[in-house]
Order: sequence, then structure tokens, then C-alpha cells
Amino acid sequence: MNDFINGLLGRHPERMKAQVEIYTWQTCPYCIRAKLLLWWKGVDFTEYKIDGDGAARVKMAERANGRRTVPQIFINDRHIGGCDELYELDSKAELDSLLTAEPA
Repeated sequence: MNDFINGLLGRHPERMKAQVEIYTWQTCPYCIRAKLLLWWKGVDFTEYKIDGDGAARVKMAERANGRRTVPQIFINDRHIGGCDELYELDSKAELDSLLTAEPA
């Protein structure tokens, strides 16, 4: 049944092989929007909720080339950026190829 529904919706979770990580705050609307796109595409992702966790925020900033805003998204250890960059990749039809790539 899930395969049928996913097919109707154009979702293909079986194709999504990339390792996706996202740093978030629980109430951040951009974080929610980014997670919705990933969910819609059928991506299993690791979420790091960094609300009030200074050490986690420092780690995120180190990985994100100094960026301290959330969300910060990584696909197969490649820094993608935030919500706007994620949606831009999708609008250019570049996101799916990143999400279907096997982790190195």
C-alpha cells in the first residue's frame, strides 16, 4: 500500500541512499520547511536538535564553514547550506541526484 501511495505522490524513498544530516531548532520555521521537503522526497535523515546546546552549535558552525544559522544541511558530508539552498537545488533539479548518491 505504501508503494502505491508513494507512486501516486511521486515519492521514491527506495532511491534515496545519501546520508543526510540536518542541524535544527525545534521551532524554527525554516528548519520545519527543510525537513518537510526531505520527508516529501522520502529521505531518512539524521536530525541534530541544537536548541540551547552551545557545544553542538559550535560543532555545526565548524562543519558549516562558520555559518551559525539553522538549518544547516549536509548530504554525504557535503555542506549544502540552509533551507533556501536546499529548495534552490530542488528547483534546479539538482537535489535528487545528490539524494540518490551512495555515501562515500
